[in-house]
Amino acid sequence: QVQLVESGGGLVQAGGSLRLSCAASGHTFSSYTMGWFRQAPGKERDFVAAISRSGGSTYYADSVKGRFTISGDNAKNTVYLQMNSLKPEDTAVYYCAADRGVLFTRTPWKYDYWGQGTQVTVSS
Repeated sequence: QVQLVESGGGLVQAGGSLRLSCAASGHTFSSYTMGWFRQAPGKERDFVAAISRSGGSTYYADSVKGRFTISGDNAKNTVYLQMNSLKPEDTAVYYCAADRGVLFTRTPWKYDYWGQGTQVTVSS
């Protein structure tokens, strides 16, 4: 059974930074595409960023490109999301997800495993 546990969320002022972590257990980290999604109240779950199995490719939503960076540490079985220059519109619950599929996808329902989420709140 694959388990994903997020951490690192919190309250930060606009312009600040946070680093989210997603610790994976029950599978080899490099066997999955790992993604981050977010969901604000009353809105759909949106793609934020993803990293390929090899770690050689990364993908970002236009809204976070240049501000967020996804990375992985295979030795620790952990994926990170470094978030800089945060804006109030980044406020959401952030979820880590793992996809067994070969091709990259931004579609939430195609991801097979999900963490419980961590709240990120950016004050203006």
